Amino acid sequence: QVQLVESGGGLVQAGGSLRLSCAASGRTFSSYAMGWFRQAPGKEREFVAVISWSGKNTYYASSAKGRFTISRDNAKNTVYLQMNNLKPEDTAVYYCAAGEYGLDLDDYDYWGQGTQVTVFS
Repeated sequence: QVQLVESGGGLVQAGGSLRLSCAASGRTFSSYAMGWFRQAPGKEREFVAVISWSGKNTYYASSAKGRFTISRDNAKNTVYLQMNNLKPEDTAVYYCAAGEYGLDLDDYDYWGQGTQVTVFS
């Protein structure tokens, strides 16, 4: 079992930055790929970024590439999402998830409760 708790969301002006954190409980954190997803009001949850268990492999949605960076610290059981040059369309609830390295919701077994990111122009 893995429990995930996101933090770091908030209200930010367009062009600004936020760093999301996802703290995991459980001794098996380092065996899971970790993903970030987001869900805007009235829309389906969508993939943002994923990082392999070792941290050596990452993949980003086209909307995130060049602006967001996913990283992890297995010693701290934490995964991060650094978000730069934020846009109003990035407004969503952001979720971290643990599971297999993939882009689909079904690739992940464990989910956090989410953290709200609101970007205003």
